[in-house]
Amino acid sequence: MKDIFLLDVDDTLLDFHRAEREQVIATLAEHGIAADESTADLFHVINDSLWKKLERGEITRDKLVVERFEILLEKLGAKGNAKSLSRSFFEGMPRRAYAMAGAEAFLRTLGSCGRVYAVTNGAKALQRRRIASAGLAPFFTDIFISDEIGFNKPSAGYVNHVLSHIPDFVRERAVYVGDSLTSDMVCAASMGVDFILFRAQRPADYRGMFADTYAAALSLINTL
Repeated sequence: MKDIFLLDVDDTLLDFHRAEREQVIATLAEHGIAADESTADLFHVINDSLWKKLERGEITRDKLVVERFEILLEKLGAKGNAKSLSRSFFEGMPRRAYAMAGAEAFLRTLGSCGRVYAVTNGAKALQRRRIASAGLAPFFTDIFISDEIGFNKPSAGYVNHVLSHIPDFVRERAVYVGDSLTSDMVCAASMGVDFILFRAQRPADYRGMFADTYAAALSLINTL
C-alpha cells in the first residue's frame, strides 16, 4: 500500500506550458518586441534545452534564466536587454498559476490516503507563490524546491535532502508521479521508489508505468 506520494509540479499539477507561453508573449510585448505563438514555441524549445543542461549540471540557474533570453533575442534578430526581460518574466509568472483540470481532486484523494510532497526544480522566488496562487498549497505536507535546497533534481544532493526530510520514509510505501524522463524518472530511480510517468501521450520507447489522466494515475497507484 502506498501512503507517501512524491509529485512533480510543472506540467504534472500546474499547466506550466500555458503559463510560459502567455508570459513570454506578454514580456516581449512589454519591452516593445513583437511576439506570437511561434515566438513562444521558440522560447519553449530554448528553455527546455537549457533546463536539460541544468539537470545535467552543465549550467547554473542564474545563467539559465538570462541566457534563454539572450538566445531568443539572437534568433529573433531583435534588440533588447536579456536581464530586464528575465526580471519581467519572473515578475509576471506568479499571476499565471493554472492548476491542471482535476489536479485539486487528485491531491485531495491522495491526501486522504497518506502524505503528499511536492518535488520540483522550480525557482524559489516563484514556485511557492505559484502553488499557493493555484490553491494547491494546503494539500502538501512539504514542498521540496531545488532552488531552496541548493541542489537540482535529479542530483544526488537533491535526492538525499528529500529522503532525509520525510519522516519515517519507507521506499516500498512511496510512489513518484511526474512528466519528465530525464528529471522525474531518474530522481525516482535514485530514490528507489515506483515511478508513474504522467503525460498526454506515452513516449514510443517508454515501457514503464504510464498515465495520461489523474484517474489512470490513481488506478495504477491502487495496484501497487
